[in-house]
Amino acid sequence: MAKRAFDILAALAGLILLSPLLAGIALAVRLGSPGPALHWSSRVGRFNAIFKMPKFRTMRIGAPNVATHLLPDPDAWITPLGRFLRCSSLDELPQLWSVLTGDMSLVGPRPALFNQDDLVALRTAAGVDALRPGVTGWAQINGRDDLPVPEKARLDAEYLARQGLLLDLKIILVTLVAAFSGRGVRH
Repeated sequence: MAKRAFDILAALAGLILLSPLLAGIALAVRLGSPGPALHWSSRVGRFNAIFKMPKFRTMRIGAPNVATHLLPDPDAWITPLGRFLRCSSLDELPQLWSVLTGDMSLVGPRPALFNQDDLVALRTAAGVDALRPGVTGWAQINGRDDLPVPEKARLDAEYLARQGLLLDLKIILVTLVAAFSGRGVRH
């Protein structure tokens, strides 16, 4: 209950305080390549329910709907602005809306794509599917894109066992530092 209240207050404050930045990024995405500013991705949420998660669009229209690391040539699909948005994690800011609506939490396992069956199966076997997915998480600050799927699932299970306010605050702080440095982002 306290975590959900914190999520609501933080997401609402973030959306209000960051609204000029959000509007500026949305305009830059629209001017930088044809298509909408937001991409609504089908993701696996709590108890494996599918929900639509917003992100600033970083890929060209027509990009295959798979995890970026599964694309044969990801650089061919990522827009020039998209590369910066990904490295800075600014593409993730619209997910504050998903936190506000209850589909996500600020901290939890990153929501898998609807077709990442291997990750979903490992998380379900470990009981991690009971958690709301997060804008950031334990696996995110311990390797991000550099982690193989089994290691992500192991770290998500570790978070499930250790979760609490202090750990969440640590994860948020480390995430902010990592976002400014671009550490762990491959594409």
